[in-house]
Amino acid sequence: MKLATVTYKGERNIALADTENNKVLLLKAAADAAGHKGNVPATVIDAIEMGPDFLDLAREMQEWAGSQENNGAFYINLNEVTFESPIPRPRKNIFCVGKNYADHAIEMGSAADIPEHIMLFTKAPTTVIGNSAAIPSHAGVTTELDYEGELAVVIGKIGRDIQKEKALDYVFGYTILNDVTARDLQARHKQFFLGKSLDGTCPIGPFIVEKSLIANPNALDIKTTVNGEVRQVSNTENFIFPMKRSSQRFQKE
Repeated sequence: MKLATVTYKGERNIALADTENNKVLLLKAAADAAGHKGNVPATVIDAIEMGPDFLDLAREMQEWAGSQENNGAFYINLNEVTFESPIPRPRKNIFCVGKNYADHAIEMGSAADIPEHIMLFTKAPTTVIGNSAAIPSHAGVTTELDYEGELAVVIGKIGRDIQKEKALDYVFGYTILNDVTARDLQARHKQFFLGKSLDGTCPIGPFIVEKSLIANPNALDIKTTVNGEVRQVSNTENFIFPMKRSSQRFQKE
């Protein structure tokens, strides 16, 4: 399933995106109509925390709604809703892996800049906006906003000291984001946080794809366009540090 947060008639809803039919299912409205009033969580974060119970409820509502002839109150055309970030305000910073493509590491420096060990940085929750929202220019503090299309991994449950073989068991699903970066701030301050954390510089979505629909997160195409012009084309198989260690790690020549 594809889980989203949408605004419809001025109200925020959690929804299932039906991209094949260009519609979304408003889960609360469907549950109320089906006699499950009060069972649908208020936010996507709450839904993720429910775990399998939410997935079972969502699938039940999806099947029920599809069988109803008069479903216009909860089965809405895509063009009637506004997609927000699936998680409009994360509870914590977004954790990111820096220089995880060899080509990008070389672009930002040289082959010597390909990291031997994983590099982590974070983006503040205030960076998050919907995938089609306008990105602020922040002209007063930067003249070098840059783009980076990225795979985003949504963690589904709490864990600690997790064995690498079990890492994907803790994933709820996947989405995409644009890691917009003020390159001049990043260079000036010699670290990532300021250049990565200007408000509104992390468009996410439009939805989270539940992990059962992604057979291999290490084989996903990623393409970035700017004003219709293709700027980046790659695949997650090119990660230096892959989603799971069964993939062969990039080796320097």
